[in-house]
Amino acid sequence: MATGKNTNALQKPLTPSAELAAVVGAGQLSRGETVSKMWDYIKKNNLQNPANKREIVADAKLKPIFHGKDRVSMFEMNKHLAQHLK
Repeated sequence: MATGKNTNALQKPLTPSAELAAVVGAGQLSRGETVSKMWDYIKKNNLQNPANKREIVADAKLKPIFHGKDRVSMFEMNKHLAQHLK
């Protein structure tokens, strides 16, 4: 058993890339907090495809995070986020 505070991968503090920080803020965030802030941004800016709520329509801030794609599924989004967290 390791001593100290055990954190799982979702709770570990990570630093967002500059592109991601433009959406979620520059401070360290866990993966879970990052996803939550992304959803806050997506909902606030009405970026879900009304015909398919699982699809996210990228605006100018999200496009660099999604590697230039216009639309990504919510599952794809998590893959893209992982590449912007260190």
